[in-house]
Amino acid sequence: MIACLAERAHWENRKPSAAASDDLPDPAADPEQEWHSPKPGLCPIMVYRSGVSQTPYANRDRSDRTAPANADCLSGLTLSLDYNPGDCADASLGAPGWIPEAERRPSTHWDQRPAGTPIDLLVIHNISLPPGEFGGPWIDDLFLGRLDPQAHPYFALAAAARVSAHLLIRRNGHLVQYVPFTLRAWHAGRSCFQGREGCNDFSIGIELEGDDHTPFEPHQYRTLIQATRAIMAQYPAIGPERIRGHSDIAPGRKTDPGPYFDWNLYLAALG
Repeated sequence: MIACLAERAHWENRKPSAAASDDLPDPAADPEQEWHSPKPGLCPIMVYRSGVSQTPYANRDRSDRTAPANADCLSGLTLSLDYNPGDCADASLGAPGWIPEAERRPSTHWDQRPAGTPIDLLVIHNISLPPGEFGGPWIDDLFLGRLDPQAHPYFALAAAARVSAHLLIRRNGHLVQYVPFTLRAWHAGRSCFQGREGCNDFSIGIELEGDDHTPFEPHQYRTLIQATRAIMAQYPAIGPERIRGHSDIAPGRKTDPGPYFDWNLYLAALG
């Protein structure tokens, strides 16, 4: 069993680090928690926004998989909570565990949460691929298990990682969901919260497209706040005191969401 790491003295007194965080796993340090064998096949990509269903990405060339430019603040988000297991999580219209307004790109990088485990932690991350670069299909490709190791020198290692998050918020505020909340996404790795190891078991992970050296965009905060409110409404055990950065649950190993994430703005907006 992995020993529980020492946590920060108080969750509000975060001391930002200037070190870069790529949010990718170290296979030698964490062979069980963060590196998984992929399930076979790819999942269809579905979009359900504002009551309209479509499948615009399934047969498109990678260069054409771009997020809508008019993504803005989401409102009235609701969730449903049951699921239908399979290699690809059920992402059909009305399927449980999804935010209806999010674009659905179902990943095969998930497994079941331990039976009876309550969901009571929200973890905020940042991610950019390649490090420090924004836009492009690479985050999708990583979470969907199709990252081309030849496409960039950095991807030679990253392509072997079997990782995912429940949600990704792009620089323009566009919201993408890869795993329903009822299932365990692979985002936290070796981690500890209040003496409990393996935070993937009981947490929801949100990735912000960004890094430790760049301020996040207003659109990202607006989407994050609305998505968080929807999650908190459905999972009442997640209060502001149970929203942490990756650096808080994996201190010394991770630095995200980094010094440019405005915790005061975010938490104040949650009330």
